Amino acid sequence: MKQKKLYSLLLAVILTVSLLTACGASTNSMAADVAMPEAAPMEEMKYEMQEDALYSSASTASGGTSANIQTGQKLIRKVNIDAETEDLETLLGNLTAQIAELGGYIENQERYNGSSYSSHRHRSANLTIRIPADKLDGFVMQVKNISNVVTYNESQDDVTLTYVSTESRIKALETEQERLLELLSKAENMSDLLEIEARLTDVRYELENVTSQLRVLANKVDYATVNLYVSQVKVYTEVEEQTVWQRIGTGFKQNLEDIGEGLEDFFVWFVTYSPQLVVLAVAATVVTLLLRRRKKNRQQQWTNMYPPQPPQNPEQPQ
Repeated sequence: MKQKKLYSLLLAVILTVSLLTACGASTNSMAADVAMPEAAPMEEMKYEMQEDALYSSASTASGGTSANIQTGQKLIRKVNIDAETEDLETLLGNLTAQIAELGGYIENQERYNGSSYSSHRHRSANLTIRIPADKLDGFVMQVKNISNVVTYNESQDDVTLTYVSTESRIKALETEQERLLELLSKAENMSDLLEIEARLTDVRYELENVTSQLRVLANKVDYATVNLYVSQVKVYTEVEEQTVWQRIGTGFKQNLEDIGEGLEDFFVWFVTYSPQLVVLAVAATVVTLLLRRRKKNRQQQWTNMYPPQPPQNPEQPQ
């Protein structure tokens, strides 16, 4: 009996401990389930803070905040001008002095000195001018003051994002180059050494190309491009709107000038080529005389070979 009571007591203790353990585990599980929704937002907030820090760091390294982009806007300005002048040499001299004074330069220049045989083909010049962007407006005003501007147009190309992106790429490549140099100094075996040197060569090559691209882009931003075509004329083209009678008068006057210039061109051409014309006239005369003489000789030979027969009188009827 005592043993049965002892077994019963021991079984009761085991059951009690099992129940307490199960209740404890259930309580911990419920506590964990309750705590998880609170921990998740904390982890998300921590992750978002890390992302913001990384984005802020990247923006600072590239100078890429929106405020910086707006204040440091990079624009490529181009201007096309078609102008007229009465004295081409004087105008080009004044422009050359003005360009040097503003710190610009002439990138390309083509000149046409006209034709000595035609008054229609006037002298002209086509220039590609580079002017500091902050002094472009003053230079354009100077051109308008010393010439008759017939056509004018200006365009702007915003390359701010490309400029900032290129600068960021250069900084990233420079940072990678420094790290590769550090690794190269610490390399312990030949395979690592060769791998690092190969990557370092690629980085240096790419860095040189990107730096060259940035220099070209910076030059286009710092110096505006002016395409200027200037022609020497006797009468300026009217750029203001004209009335009907003014247009008729201008057209009639222009036609009279064209007729006069045409007669003048013909006279200059005739006098200029008169020696050739004289030679051609003499040659044509000689050829004509020779052909006539040959024809006459052939007719004489034909006559000698076949002399004409005297006409025979018909028989008179008896």
